[in-house]
Amino acid sequence: MPASSQPLPSRRRTTRILAVAAGLATVGALAAALPADAHDNKHHHGKPQPSRYQDVQLLSFNDLHGNLEPPSGSSGRVTELQADGTTKTIDAGGVEYLATHLRNARKSNPYSITAAGGDMVGASPLISGLFHDEPTIEALNKLDLDVTSVGNHEFDEGAKELARLQNGGCHPTDGCYTDKKFKGADFPYLAANVLDEKTNKPILKPYWVWRKNGVKVGFIGVTLENTPGVVSAEGVKGLKFKDEVDTINKYARELQRQGVQSIVALIHEGGAPASASYNYDCDAPGAGDGISGPIVDIAKNVTPAVDALVTGHTHAAYVCTINDPSGKPRMVTSAASFGRLYTDTTLTYDRWTGDIARTAVKSANRVVTRDVPKAPDMTQLIDKWNTLAAPIGNRAIGYISADVPNTGTESPAGDLIADAQLAYGRQLDPETDLALMNPGGVRAGFTFAAKGAEGDGVVTYAEGFTVQPFANTVNLQDFTGAQVIQVLKEQVTGTNAASPKILQPSANLTYTLDLTKSGADRVVTDSIRLGGAPIDPAATYRVATNSFLAGGGDGFTTLGLGTNDLVGTDDLAALAQYLTANSSASAPLAPPVANRITIVK
Repeated sequence: MPASSQPLPSRRRTTRILAVAAGLATVGALAAALPADAHDNKHHHGKPQPSRYQDVQLLSFNDLHGNLEPPSGSSGRVTELQADGTTKTIDAGGVEYLATHLRNARKSNPYSITAAGGDMVGASPLISGLFHDEPTIEALNKLDLDVTSVGNHEFDEGAKELARLQNGGCHPTDGCYTDKKFKGADFPYLAANVLDEKTNKPILKPYWVWRKNGVKVGFIGVTLENTPGVVSAEGVKGLKFKDEVDTINKYARELQRQGVQSIVALIHEGGAPASASYNYDCDAPGAGDGISGPIVDIAKNVTPAVDALVTGHTHAAYVCTINDPSGKPRMVTSAASFGRLYTDTTLTYDRWTGDIARTAVKSANRVVTRDVPKAPDMTQLIDKWNTLAAPIGNRAIGYISADVPNTGTESPAGDLIADAQLAYGRQLDPETDLALMNPGGVRAGFTFAAKGAEGDGVVTYAEGFTVQPFANTVNLQDFTGAQVIQVLKEQVTGTNAASPKILQPSANLTYTLDLTKSGADRVVTDSIRLGGAPIDPAATYRVATNSFLAGGGDGFTTLGLGTNDLVGTDDLAALAQYLTANSSASAPLAPPVANRITIVK
């Protein structure tokens, strides 16, 4: 179920690029002035008519992941580029502040739409995840979200659970959490490229049209085609995920046949800007020059009928123009993650044509600062769900002597989880040899500073849930030594070649990762040691992983070939057990030193 927070797989697209029209538009055209008659009022039978051009405000965000409370550590900060070239960090996020910012932004804009790019739920902190993300849907309803695409994490619990989030009803296993029945989302989830295998039709609406006083803007929502590669097999059972471009182009034609000419694509796939600063100029020196990754190929192939792309998935912040197939600049945006930013885009609607005057599109990412008043209704919502979660979430499960971050190619938090899974695996079967943890499943680090009243250095169950929220199981499987070596090679080959996914190893597994080399050679085979001894290709090794990896997730197909399977408890329980057994208030656990992988650059 967990997915890498910043997956950037290579793409090979077969979609034919549309014929390039003569006369390429320049990037500066997006800021060009409207025609002189932009605000002339035409009279009909003596009555004043609306202006030809109507500015429509599009507020968007993505990858909230149930972060209702302000995220902690680096997950709750953004980097801002200063005029002198330096950077500063700003604390950001939290729906109490997001609500205030969005409501303030809408005040002077009667034509305002709020849209999202997927992963609103899933991999969520305890306050939302414990309740199957009902609290987040309630918060989004209060935020007046108009529409969102699905993301890969909307499938963490399968299509039936996603349908419940859309339509409402109590959870089939856990029931109702309050005396009020869960009513579901007030906004449509769009899943144009997610088809039921039996009916071959989208499982949810493929598109939705916003209308006001004759202004019509259509939205098409898709998730990344590779969703089955980053979600557990159970979560996508019975579903087909189609090409993003083909799907968007298909439904753009359908919307145009219905008379909708202004179209926005909500795409849960993204890119990597050259800078981590949210206000980086992505178009310096040229259109889209400062961004790479799957979204670039998608943007270059999506039909010119689509006027803007709201994206996500990579948790990056960018506002770029990337030329469409006709050579005309088109806005492509992403607002990082966890509610730290929102994107404010102005779409100028031409009432004569029903289309967006793309020469007038403006867009910028805005910081969800915490220096504004909290929205009282959001505070009330958070208090309600925290009260319900407190008996479980406030329980201490361990103690740490310093922050245990989840950053770096090999992270201390990832190492800690791998060690916990090896210890638990050896309880199930003393012959367990090693453990491997996928980096995308480590959703946060452990912070030393107290988040509540628990005290510094105390790790609560809620904090553990934030780090490992997927409820995967710890699985044991047998592999040959040759297969273990192949698994390590798969970190940097196949679907992981362009953006390596480096597994977090238990303490007894060491090797060298040489990033100056290419392909499988980046994993130096002769350096691989288990307990100091070379891996024997012919020997059998017992490996502990989570159920996501055991199913071949994240491109680790060899991990799906293990034998003699044994399924244990959920991974968070294994982590809690390890922390409790290996730390105390007087002897806290020190962060692991991330030196199991020797990295050559």
